[in-house]
Amino acid sequence: MHRRNTRTLALLTLVAAAAAAPPASAYIGPGAGVAFLSGGLVLIGALFLAVAIVLAYPIKVLLRVLTGKGRIKGATKRMVIVGFDGMDPQLAQRFMDEGRMPNMKAIAQQGHFSPLQTSWPSMSPVAWSSFSTGVDASRHNIFDFITRDPCTYLPILSSTEITQGEKALLKIGKKEFFKKPTGGIRLLRKGKPWWAILGEKKIFSNIIRVPITFPPEKFHGACLSGMCVPDLKGTQGSFSFWTTDASLTGPEAGGDVNMVGRQGKIVRCSITGPADPGAAKPEPMRIPMKVEILVENQKLRLTIGAKGQDQVVELGVKEYSDWITLEFKSKHGGAKAVGIARFYCMGTDPEFGLYMTPIQIDPANPIMPIAHPTVYSIYLAKKHGPFATLGLAEDTWALNERVIDEEAFWKQALNIWEERRLQLFDALQTTKKGSVVCVFDGTDRVSHMFHRYLDPEHPANEGKDTEWGKDKIAEIYQKADDLIAEVQTKLDPKRDVLFIISDHGFCQFQRGVNLNAWLRDNGFLVLKGDAPVDEESGKQISRDWLQDVDWSRTKAFSLGLTGLFINRKARERDGIVEEGEELRQVKKEIQDGLMALEDPKTGQRIFREVFDAEDIFTGPYVFEAPDLFAGYVRGYRNSWNCATGAVPAEVFSDNTKSWSGDHCIDPREVPGVMFCDRKINTETPDLMDMAPTALQLFGCELPKYLQGQPLFGDRKPDKKPKDAQPVPADDDSTKEVA
Repeated sequence: MHRRNTRTLALLTLVAAAAAAPPASAYIGPGAGVAFLSGGLVLIGALFLAVAIVLAYPIKVLLRVLTGKGRIKGATKRMVIVGFDGMDPQLAQRFMDEGRMPNMKAIAQQGHFSPLQTSWPSMSPVAWSSFSTGVDASRHNIFDFITRDPCTYLPILSSTEITQGEKALLKIGKKEFFKKPTGGIRLLRKGKPWWAILGEKKIFSNIIRVPITFPPEKFHGACLSGMCVPDLKGTQGSFSFWTTDASLTGPEAGGDVNMVGRQGKIVRCSITGPADPGAAKPEPMRIPMKVEILVENQKLRLTIGAKGQDQVVELGVKEYSDWITLEFKSKHGGAKAVGIARFYCMGTDPEFGLYMTPIQIDPANPIMPIAHPTVYSIYLAKKHGPFATLGLAEDTWALNERVIDEEAFWKQALNIWEERRLQLFDALQTTKKGSVVCVFDGTDRVSHMFHRYLDPEHPANEGKDTEWGKDKIAEIYQKADDLIAEVQTKLDPKRDVLFIISDHGFCQFQRGVNLNAWLRDNGFLVLKGDAPVDEESGKQISRDWLQDVDWSRTKAFSLGLTGLFINRKARERDGIVEEGEELRQVKKEIQDGLMALEDPKTGQRIFREVFDAEDIFTGPYVFEAPDLFAGYVRGYRNSWNCATGAVPAEVFSDNTKSWSGDHCIDPREVPGVMFCDRKINTETPDLMDMAPTALQLFGCELPKYLQGQPLFGDRKPDKKPKDAQPVPADDDSTKEVA
């Protein structure tokens, strides 16, 4: 195994180095910080790494013989885990019963199929972190996509910190010359992934697009980072759209939406890139673009770049371009930023509409680390072609804003699925021993955006198609099943074990709940005297990010998708709630009030349970967690404006966005799935069981801090209360709100 993996690593390093792009500086702008990486340094580093691997190989062989590291003694030589983010056990069972998933049905019959207990709370960054580390959120410190900075109350990304800075290339005394922008990237997830523990025993792992692996950590293996990799602008995904339709522009647009004019068959515009690092004031770098409308309005010709340096791209209406390399140059120095994007023509008549995906970090010339080793992404790009690198690559927000339609979104999801498939089979070919993990996001993204098709009465259906996409969730599950059939042809059941898992299930998201509005109405959150007032209700309201909150009188607030924070004096900058009895009393009053809350539209109570963090967590980071978690029943979720810290007039609102399915509710309602081609030792597996299972399979000692248990061999009684086991809801997943 090690000889093969060492050769593979050296080979991919040499191939990537030989094909690496010419030297170029690159830049990530405000919102994520700056990070420079010279293309020349990538090339030199890749060559150095390859030479070092070759020179060190004889020494490593001797050390392995003497220490025994790297030997896999058991019958199982390889563990393969295919993750389908968001695959729901009820839908999987239904599609198996309907004959749509024959391959997974066969695995269920010969091996195992059951719900898989998800994390608390039930969202991808939390769940996949528990999968990786074998511990809950209070031990890995990821409780949501975002959290608040207790010093400012402003939102920050929970998993990654990207800092800005400068470095002088020359110092004379106290004077600094030739300053170069620099950046630091830090993964905020705590705990050690199980593949890093395997790596300490020289057991190789290939980890592809597992969420919360950015920036990639060093270990004995290869990793391509997933969720939370930013785009070239430093955001989590900002699309661009050029249109003559004024109804699609305005302050509510979620991306870079540009109103353009036509001069006959010509549209002139520009592509906005990251901020210019040389500009005295914030100013984006831009690339000029000319669009020619051809062939009876059914084709476009894009000329991208300045004359003499331009590239020409042709595409038809309702058609994606290939990945196009975009090079942004500073007007104030030599800095460059290189990314890739795809274009899609929504139409030319009567209105012109041209969509561009978020500008991705170029895997062949990465400006910041998106893989370990760095050359791994270069190798994949040179072997299989450019691919999406953005953590949330499927552009759900463009569909939410209706700048693209369901057909365009579906095509994009399939393109990304195929890129991931090539990466998985490359890993299966090159990693014959050890572990291979690959996560496919398409099941989650399609479920989010097409769930409304399963419920004719969903409020998001108004004014939208209700026929074209009604089978797309079933189709993406069928694609998953077809993929597993293909994977099985690469496995030897005598030496390989296959797991198919998801991080959570799914349900409808029909009604939004703004917890901040409820807290205001019940005296727990107070707005400043000069806060805006809603004309219709006469209530004070607040803008996003809690901007108008009076912290000197506020006891609690909500930010994110499930969490509610107490304004604790010992933790928040302007906290007022004392630890001890007052804290317990405030939490109890809020819990009791929310548990009694009914939807005025249906008369239904909306919470299965409101959880106290101290009741469900015992780890060292519980103090950093939201103090209460909203355990909604199916059909409800924190509203969009609650997630962004706004305080509107009303508590309840219909969810009318295309993002019509969700899972940020009581975790017992939305377990994930667990398939295994072997029998396992429990009917109630947990995501945290995967880490000890991997370590046990390869003969590693289990760290005592792990909260899960191996899925093979004898199993001790679960330490978790029975109520914490996954309990699928009794009602049909296609319709939740009465």
